[in-house]
Amino acid sequence: MCVAIPGRVTEIEGTTAKVDFNGNMVNVNVGLVEPEVGQYVLVHAGCAIEVMDKEQAQEIIDLFADLEALS
Repeated sequence: MCVAIPGRVTEIEGTTAKVDFNGNMVNVNVGLVEPEVGQYVLVHAGCAIEVMDKEQAQEIIDLFADLEALS
């Protein structure tokens, strides 16, 4: 099973972006997509695979939070 997680782009330098995952800043390869600072990206295995709108990203973030609360 593969899981991709949305995060918000805070900086971009070349094909690497700093992405905020609920306060955790991670370097992500954005060579497959063209995000702008402030946009959300769906990240799998360290690579952004899709640029998402904020509402769609927040829906997924909320679902992960609900799953975590069940643990």
